Amino acid sequence: MRIVTVILALVLTIAQGSAPKRVVSLIPAVTEILFAIGAGSQVVAVGSFDTYPPEVKALPRVGALLDPDVEKILSLHPDLVVVFATQTTLREQLARAKIPVYVYQHSGLPDVLTTIRDIGAQAGREQAASDLARRLQERIDAVRKRVAGRPRPRTLIVFDRENLALRGIYASGGVGFIHDMAEAAGGANVFADVKQQAVQATTELILARAPDAILELRGTPMDAAARAEEIAVWGTLSSLPAVRNSRVYLIDQQMTVVPGPRVADAIELIARTLHPAAFK
Repeated sequence: MRIVTVILALVLTIAQGSAPKRVVSLIPAVTEILFAIGAGSQVVAVGSFDTYPPEVKALPRVGALLDPDVEKILSLHPDLVVVFATQTTLREQLARAKIPVYVYQHSGLPDVLTTIRDIGAQAGREQAASDLARRLQERIDAVRKRVAGRPRPRTLIVFDRENLALRGIYASGGVGFIHDMAEAAGGANVFADVKQQAVQATTELILARAPDAILELRGTPMDAAARAEEIAVWGTLSSLPAVRNSRVYLIDQQMTVVPGPRVADAIELIARTLHPAAFK
């Protein structure tokens, strides 16, 4: 069960008697949520890797998971800072400065909707957050219904590897947001039995699992030529059913790797990729 620590933020926000007006978010998913529920005007700074929505490009950057700029964060006089659960030092520094925090922990698909509601409560946008979560659930349910009853391809879900090489491959295990998305889209994760979020997958292990489809999710857009080159790399594993049947897919859309308000779009995109006939 995902644990989200929000007690400090709740106590201090209640004491202040109003929603925070100066929010710093180091989490791309939470930044997207804040804008999606109409709280974008409350965001005064974001993390190094925030790129969506376009409005964030004009905001100050305050580092990320490994390099938060504490001095810059404090200089912005925030009344709420969104941090990763693992940023214990930063959390301690903010606590000493009496700055409320929302502690985010990346987990599964159901937790995306929980986080949306939590952030809505923090930002004073409860109704907008509740409406967004409801709409997303309805859209996810609609995709599940559309692919129901169809054969579920055994799918290798890759979220990282070396460019133009089958080295350093990291695939989704049987828990977590990426696994849940692929399952909702009608795929059957070949590593569903490995109860962890990431699996370091050698080519030998991939050959043993013999996926029917390979789905690569990348957060950075690529041109058509680069995409084709990366897909072609899998040709060295010609015995794989996925390669033999030309079912190697590369999706270079950031929304597929950010567990935020575009999650329903991402699931539908994956479903269209794995089950194109279901959307004709």
